[in-house]
Amino acid sequence: MHKVMIVDDDPVQCRLACEVVERAGFAPYVAHSGTQAMTLLEETPGIGAILLDLVMPEMDGMAVLEAMKRQGYAIPVIVMTAQSSLDTIVSAMRLGATDFFVKPVAPERITVSLRNALKIGTLETTLKAERARKSGTFSFNHIISKSSAMTRALALGKKAAASTIPVLIEGESGVGKELLARAIQGSGDRAGKPFVTVNCGAIPA
Repeated sequence: MHKVMIVDDDPVQCRLACEVVERAGFAPYVAHSGTQAMTLLEETPGIGAILLDLVMPEMDGMAVLEAMKRQGYAIPVIVMTAQSSLDTIVSAMRLGATDFFVKPVAPERITVSLRNALKIGTLETTLKAERARKSGTFSFNHIISKSSAMTRALALGKKAAASTIPVLIEGESGVGKELLARAIQGSGDRAGKPFVTVNCGAIPA
């Protein structure tokens, strides 16, 4: 289930947005301030999209967008605000917002925008992992897994990445041996160096 973070200091708006997100089949996570939103981002991996109010005390929506850009978050953000000025819209889009709503907004419009944003987020994640793979900086953070067996394999991989000793990875075809090898390379002193794949099955006896 996709995770959607709702950032708004108005409890009524938060409750309404939560209902829309849940009806769309997503899991809502609520932050009542910009500071709380940034903390939630750090503590909750896998957030797929954000519904962000611009006008909040202390750390407003623009400051959240700036902080996300500075820290390298590539999560699609849908901005919601009562302000409809062109300058506000342009500024939000320049900071990485993917869509913009002027309150009040129809629930159907939010649902459509969220589905589009989550598609963009999935594509961005795939492209980011592919760029890292090609540059030799693919790491364990790019591997998504819930399996306890894979958790152990990743832990062993991290130990292997801390040294330059030869590593043998065994497993059936398609389990992710090359993926793990790339993560080991990209997380240690071998990062950025050539990654050579040899198909031993194609070599004659």
